[in-house]
Amino acid sequence: MSEPIEPLIVVGVDGSNHSKEALRWAVAQAKAIGGRVHAVMSWDWNTNPFAVGTAAPQELVNAEAAARQKLADTVATAVDTSPGVPVFRRVEQGSAAQVLVDASKEADLTVIGTRGYGGFKGALLGSVSQQVVQYATSSVVVVREGADEDD
Repeated sequence: MSEPIEPLIVVGVDGSNHSKEALRWAVAQAKAIGGRVHAVMSWDWNTNPFAVGTAAPQELVNAEAAARQKLADTVATAVDTSPGVPVFRRVEQGSAAQVLVDASKEADLTVIGTRGYGGFKGALLGSVSQQVVQYATSSVVVVREGADEDD
């Protein structure tokens, strides 16, 4: 007989205050249900469709390493080094929305902040949040940043 697998909560992290709040919420939820958290950050070398040429392999390694460091720093800042539940860090190449939609396929729950660094201040949802809500295969929780916090 196999042991039951803890529920998986995937949370999108980009370093913004909204994503830190989403990560804190995901960790609290994981504690409540005996789950585990995958903090997921995406990186993409070039999002400019008019760019010419390709990136050198070393530039790609540096971009991925920078994303890994940013994710590690964000997790440590948001939930400390011992949050009480397993928090795994995942860095994947691709657009943020697509990476999170793909990650939702293995998740019991996907958690996102209302918006990250892009978009317009005061918008109800950012473009990544909207896409995840629309296309994720798991249930999605959208966490609003506290009203009294600054971006």
